Amino acid sequence: MSFTYPEVGATRTGGRPAGYRYLTVRHRLSRHAHPVEDLAWLGEQLLTWRVHAASRVRVEADAAVVAPGVRVTTLLGLGPAVLREACEVVWVERGADRVAFGYGTLPGHAFVGEEMFAVERDAAGDLWWRIEVFSRPVLWWLRPIAWAIPTFRRAFAHHLGRGAARLLARRAT
Repeated sequence: MSFTYPEVGATRTGGRPAGYRYLTVRHRLSRHAHPVEDLAWLGEQLLTWRVHAASRVRVEADAAVVAPGVRVTTLLGLGPAVLREACEVVWVERGADRVAFGYGTLPGHAFVGEEMFAVERDAAGDLWWRIEVFSRPVLWWLRPIAWAIPTFRRAFAHHLGRGAARLLARRAT
């Protein structure tokens, strides 16, 4: 299988390819100078799917650690009504002020595009959860409700951010 869009890696470069809808969500995880270890620790939680797990988001990945080429399927829904969204990790970054990865859609996904997940520290020492998405719906039944999709995506991004915040709070205790 191959990616369903040509702009693979655009979330890493901050590019905004034409023909997609965009979403950026920032969720503050903690305020004021947190040690570098907090960012590194939470970044590892992100890169080992634990942020998703803490948010009760089910994923099936073919590796325990995020790396380019890893395939991951997000299972959205309950019971027999589950949407299986297949993606592949495109890039991973582990830096002093940011740990992040981006994955792109594979055939069968309800959308085409890419999503970036990041834990970042700003100049004040605040830790942030950030998601960047560019996408457009593929499935015919999503097109009539395309206007509502950003609301659901924003809620999902904040939901993951709250999971990251819970993990960080547990670390502090």
